[in-house]
Amino acid sequence: MPDLRFDDRVAVVTGGGRGLGRSYALLLASRGAKVVVNDPGASLTGDGADGGPAHEVVAEITDMGGSAVACTASVATPDGGKAIVDAALESYGRCDILVHNAGIVRRGSLQELSQEDFDAVIDVHLRGAYHVVRPAFPVMCEAGYGRIVLTSSIGGLYGNHGVANYAAAKAGIIGLSNVAALEGEAHGVKSNVIVPGAVTRMAAGLDTSAYPPMEPELVAPAVGWLAHESCSITGEILAAIAGRIARIVVAETPGVHRPSWTIEEVGEHIDAIRDTKDLLIFPVVPDAHAKHIGYSFAMAASHG
Repeated sequence: MPDLRFDDRVAVVTGGGRGLGRSYALLLASRGAKVVVNDPGASLTGDGADGGPAHEVVAEITDMGGSAVACTASVATPDGGKAIVDAALESYGRCDILVHNAGIVRRGSLQELSQEDFDAVIDVHLRGAYHVVRPAFPVMCEAGYGRIVLTSSIGGLYGNHGVANYAAAKAGIIGLSNVAALEGEAHGVKSNVIVPGAVTRMAAGLDTSAYPPMEPELVAPAVGWLAHESCSITGEILAAIAGRIARIVVAETPGVHRPSWTIEEVGEHIDAIRDTKDLLIFPVVPDAHAKHIGYSFAMAASHG
């Protein structure tokens, strides 16, 4: 199989100065993409700024014969998001690929999490995704081509202790990607979600001694495929952790229909309602929203 390359493609990678983002930027550049490496160089909690990480990755790319520019704007504001996409347009005249990877962590239980810490994490992860998707999306639609890869987390899918802000943001990103997939379908724009697992600075304080190999480089190929023109899916979620790549889906049980319900009847039927033996999966594209409603209406009609 020939190498999948990105010659003449321009990629924006947020959070590209360290960890997963750095691995994505280097892989895309090694396959011919011109890369905007975005990273304000903030601490893990989002404080401070340091242009070093973004410029260091740019230097790595140029040293291997690639092309890249650094952008240290923050995704946390609309102006920052626009500046990041503008860096691609001003430097290379196009924006074909958007990988939103930037993230921070501020921990605290639901009983103690401050409003400031909640907002700061939402601003970078969820609003940050919107702040870069919003200016990039019309550019891609006008060009008739685009690949969007947004980052969620098992925390967004399943929750975790002490990170309600992070979990809420990562769950919201899935909805944003689905809308981009639906609205981009007619314009050659695909949008998908990566759920990565890797040992990066976000693992600081955790005992990782018993972990299998979990380098960012084990995640990057999945992101590279989602960013490539040969990517055949949209509106989907891929997980990549410790060498395992899997599809994650939203599924429904067939459920139970009754012409009317009481509270007691819901309790009486809860086992049948929750029975997962015949799960339903409605693909986001072309129209899971309508399929969900149609299935429910058809069940009602069949019992009419």
